[in-house]
Amino acid sequence: MEEELKCPVCGAFYREPIILPCSHNLCMACARNILVQTPEAESPPSRASGSDYDYLDLDKMSLYSEADSGYGSYAGFASAPTTPCQRSPNGVRVFPPSPAVLPRNSCITCPQCHRSLILDERGLRGFPKNRVLEGIIDRYQQGRAVALKCQLCEKAPKEATVMCEQCDVFYCESCRLRCHPPRGPLVKHRLLPPAQGRICRRLSPRKISTCTDHELENYSMYCVNCKTPVCYQCLEEGKHSSHEVKALGAMWKLHKNQLSQALNGLSEKAKDAKEFLSLLRNMVQQIQENSVEFEACLVAQCDALIEALNRRKGQLLSRVTKEHEHKLKVVRDQISHCTVKLRQTTGLMEYCLEVIKENDPSGFLQISDALIRRVHFIDEQWGKGILQPRMNTDFDLTLDNASLLQTILQLDFVQMRAPSPVPSAPILQLEECCTRNNSATLSWKQPPLSLVQAEGYILELDDGNGGQFREVYVGKETMCTVDGLHFNSTYSSRVKAFNKSGVGPYSKTLVLQTSEVAWFGFDSGSAHPDILFSNDNLTITCNSYDDRVVLGNTGFSRGIHYWELSIDRYDNHPDPAFGVARIDVLKDVMLGKDDKAWAMYVDNNRSWFMHNNSHTNRTEGGITKGVTVGVLLDFNRRTLTFSINDEQQGPVAFEDMEGLLFPAVSLNRNVQHNMVERKIQINEDEAMVRLLSLKGKRFHIYPMMKKTLRKKKQKVTIYHPNEKLPFLNENTKVYL
Repeated sequence: MEEELKCPVCGAFYREPIILPCSHNLCMACARNILVQTPEAESPPSRASGSDYDYLDLDKMSLYSEADSGYGSYAGFASAPTTPCQRSPNGVRVFPPSPAVLPRNSCITCPQCHRSLILDERGLRGFPKNRVLEGIIDRYQQGRAVALKCQLCEKAPKEATVMCEQCDVFYCESCRLRCHPPRGPLVKHRLLPPAQGRICRRLSPRKISTCTDHELENYSMYCVNCKTPVCYQCLEEGKHSSHEVKALGAMWKLHKNQLSQALNGLSEKAKDAKEFLSLLRNMVQQIQENSVEFEACLVAQCDALIEALNRRKGQLLSRVTKEHEHKLKVVRDQISHCTVKLRQTTGLMEYCLEVIKENDPSGFLQISDALIRRVHFIDEQWGKGILQPRMNTDFDLTLDNASLLQTILQLDFVQMRAPSPVPSAPILQLEECCTRNNSATLSWKQPPLSLVQAEGYILELDDGNGGQFREVYVGKETMCTVDGLHFNSTYSSRVKAFNKSGVGPYSKTLVLQTSEVAWFGFDSGSAHPDILFSNDNLTITCNSYDDRVVLGNTGFSRGIHYWELSIDRYDNHPDPAFGVARIDVLKDVMLGKDDKAWAMYVDNNRSWFMHNNSHTNRTEGGITKGVTVGVLLDFNRRTLTFSINDEQQGPVAFEDMEGLLFPAVSLNRNVQHNMVERKIQINEDEAMVRLLSLKGKRFHIYPMMKKTLRKKKQKVTIYHPNEKLPFLNENTKVYL
């Protein structure tokens, strides 16, 4: 457990630990040492946006997500002045002590996960203190009778000689004389021996947890959305006002129960690991015994042929010794690896058990989510073949001594057991392989005359640009559908079989073309329950007076996409919102209220753009019944633009659009939306980029259409998608 209690920068026990948004801890002094000033023009978004550390919400819809986390170290800007730095005992770059007043745009990078963060005006005081960790370190040090160190020594802390009961600080003799002289108001302070001071500190009543944003308020509630304790003032004034909150005590008990349940499974894995280590140690002894027995047998055989085998005997013994050493090395390496893994597991278990003993709800909840994830992660690691021996104890060699003496010089080991064959290459069933939208389905089978049984298969796809292959499926099934691919992309795929003997050869490479354009409607599965669907999920309304969100059933991550919606009903001047959103956007508030959506909301007179509850670009011109609202998402330019009745509404609404985004709408019971079905006219100049929308089905106008356009503003009509068009082909392209 000691590794859990040491700072990754200084390598010592945490002193005044703070919790970073990535759930890792740092000493307050170490955090000051690794602060870096960044150029204002290149600063990443502020922590106040609430989205800096959403990197754990991975894109589950895309096989190769383009929504990069965007985090990096800001310690080396070309425009920033160079700052001499040193390295801590753990290899982390440490900069000279920061000034008392932090400069604007100070950046701190977590030394464990390398996530960077720009500090706000509160600086390091904006990070919560990990009081639970402090209490566990105190108990751990007291249990081990570790000498208390001075809390004011800058480099190598000296052993503390006194503790001030009023200041609650341990001093060495030199720091006491320098920082706590026995004169003035300090003469009344009571100085205690370190051991007694530790007991007094432990017996002193625990400080009440106060809010980092409102220092005069105590934590009283828990924000489910932000996963952090909050005070009543946060709920009334802060960013948590529209979030789901629950009682602090109830969430404390719930998370304790979750951590305890996760530890139960990990405890079983640790027990199995101990038994496995015992098995490996027994294997070492058995290998040694078998080695001695095998060598004795070999010597006995060689003695019968001593005259002819003298030179050969040394060579054979050398090979046996190498085999012996190889087996021992493999098993000992596995013992070492498993021992390290077990020590980490038991250390985490002890640390988690100590955390569970804590009675500080807010402090516990600050670290419980990270601990639960770590417990599950280590639990999964134990299940990945770690508890299986990598080497058997038998020497699969035998000596053939029936040969004639004249062939002794050619005498060699022969394997006692011939290796089992690997499976043959699978055969792809082309008639069952297909693509639909941005998903691909592949089917395969074993060769009909194959005598070797396959235990499973490995399916690999490239990145759609001719890059390296990556595993996308491992299992026993002979059919697999891969979702979240890019539209209008060519993917190469191949499959191979495996059994206990190894992995067989690859099948022939199959090339699949995803759909050139997307076919989509509204997604009833992920929508808010108050949303009502009709017309094959192309028409929506709501039975609530509150705004509810619904997404499209297809997401986009590159290319240019345009769709339109018509207003079929508009009563009492509501504010419907249109735009795009992440898959995990809030469904019970107006679109654009959180940082997962980018939207335009509009009433009967004007419109606004909104993201993360920030309203911008008020524009005159509203909507009524029968109006058509258009949305243009351009990943090439990384922009989002809106239009009303084919006229652009305001400037470019949002820039730097990236990642997997879904069409999104929010509305209440006063509005009804419908995907547009209409004929569309375009000009020759627009033929290269304009995207048309029919009943939620979008088509690109390709360059080959320009051959049919002879004059400016010549009209081209696109009819219902069921009609066969010469320049559009929705059939799947599958070929070898």
